[in-house]
Amino acid sequence: MADVPTPVRGKLDREHLERAVAEGAIDTVVTALPDLYGRLVGKRINARFFLDEVVSHGMHLCDYLLACDMEMDPTPGYAFANWEKGYGDLHAVPDLGSLRLVAWQERTAIVLCDALSEDAGAPIEVAPRTILRRQLERAAAAGFVAQMGSELEFFLFRDDYPGARAKGYRDLRTYQHYVEDYHVLSSSFAEPVIGEIRHRVDASGIPVEFSKGEWGPGQHEINLRFAPALEMADGHVVYKLAAKEIAAAAGCAVTFMAKWDESLAGNSLHIHSSLWNEDGESVFAGDRELWPGSPVRGSDTFRWYLGGLLAHARELVWFFAPNVNSYKRYRPGTFAPTSLAWSYDNRTAGFRVVGRGASLRVECRIPGADANPYLAYAALLAAGLDGVERRLDPGPVFDGDAYTAAGLPRVPGCLRDAIAELEQSAFARAAFGDAVTDHLLHFARCEQEAFDARVSDVERARYFERI
Repeated sequence: MADVPTPVRGKLDREHLERAVAEGAIDTVVTALPDLYGRLVGKRINARFFLDEVVSHGMHLCDYLLACDMEMDPTPGYAFANWEKGYGDLHAVPDLGSLRLVAWQERTAIVLCDALSEDAGAPIEVAPRTILRRQLERAAAAGFVAQMGSELEFFLFRDDYPGARAKGYRDLRTYQHYVEDYHVLSSSFAEPVIGEIRHRVDASGIPVEFSKGEWGPGQHEINLRFAPALEMADGHVVYKLAAKEIAAAAGCAVTFMAKWDESLAGNSLHIHSSLWNEDGESVFAGDRELWPGSPVRGSDTFRWYLGGLLAHARELVWFFAPNVNSYKRYRPGTFAPTSLAWSYDNRTAGFRVVGRGASLRVECRIPGADANPYLAYAALLAAGLDGVERRLDPGPVFDGDAYTAAGLPRVPGCLRDAIAELEQSAFARAAFGDAVTDHLLHFARCEQEAFDARVSDVERARYFERI
């Protein structure tokens, strides 16, 4: 694409966008907001019209976008938007702090929006960006800045999306035929696609640390550099969009399904989180031995934050595993956790503590790559902040194999169980409010009902002849 000078690599502000539009380097602005699945929905707007009108006044989208299913069917039962209310408009207001180049497309920029009510102009509480903002406001009131880092895994296929769909998503050709975890040679073969994703995402104002082969044939991971939570969530969803579009342009496909094949590794989302103060210093850092015999040295704030994560993990698992497929990833011996324990640098536990000093942080290994980052981050912050407020202790460090250990609380085994945990959670209602909790629960129940109503290939194979 044409060279566009930017204040920070790949990031744009209004002045630089105006200059790029005047010079013909940008003619389109993708203007979007995340839906409940974490997908970006919105419009491609003529760049001049964006500058003349949308920057100042926002744009309109149908409010059913926050009350529909994967097939874009308006879903009955939501209080926020429904047929009785006529599915009116919501007001999408661009957050210019998220404005960036789309370095994998010609003459294009992208900006993410906050969702406001059309009548009162107030934030729509059930919008994922708002849900995360509310927890960030809680953190700010306590003097904290939340930092997050996403590690996303995906499978790369030699089939393209239309070809995969024509096959019924069976007999797909992974890009490599053997497990390529850390293999430099194997990842070199995929570099025409993976390298393009890495470079183009980084050039779009989303700093990339590295890519590597993962624990499956054709599976890869690209790590994004940690950032303030809202900025990281925005970068996360734009990166997923970029990966799919870049793969499609190369005649390939990628999937972020939590478990696309029962015989292969699942796709994880490992979320690294920490709290900092407004001076840019980690409030987790410290030199105290927090637990006898543990290598962890840190602050009481770190200990309490971790205590909140452990205390609320089971009732908030839906935020990390939002659909039926999500729970098929939780299998012993697969690097996906089945137990809710914390440990130091131990990949069998749901919460893995890593780093020292300013780098001390918690890696939550529970989410899959299918999680909505805004909701997953919000859940982690809600739990961690409650731990800090109530000075919760996570208990002693777990040492050993969390897959085989007795007595540890377990990750819910299916979506139905996770919904039941969330339904019974007084904490979730206190943290997110009744309206938001009810909205998310209805969304979760509708996902379960959609799955229950379908006849699967597994059922036909088992019952067609022999039942």
